[in-house]
Amino acid sequence: MAFYVYLLASQKNGTLYCGHTDDIASRVHAHKEGRGAAFTRRYHVNRLVWYELHDTRDAAKTREYQIKKWNRAWKVRLIEEGNPDWIDLYLQLNH
Repeated sequence: MAFYVYLLASQKNGTLYCGHTDDIASRVHAHKEGRGAAFTRRYHVNRLVWYELHDTRDAAKTREYQIKKWNRAWKVRLIEEGNPDWIDLYLQLNH
């Protein structure tokens, strides 16, 4: 089984949300349908702009908590290193 840490954005340079899951396609779909976290519903944060694969749930949770402590500039840099246009990566997932 694979585990993912992910960042969602409301738009390019918009509000960010960090989470982890073992089914990224279903989890992002839930965010898009308004069934995700209350924060993502309130601020319309549903564009998958970055994700990272981990072997264990503990590793994914540890990385999520690490990223949540980062300042915004570090999160933006992480996104832009692999996704400079902030495209919605959800469309590229095999779901």
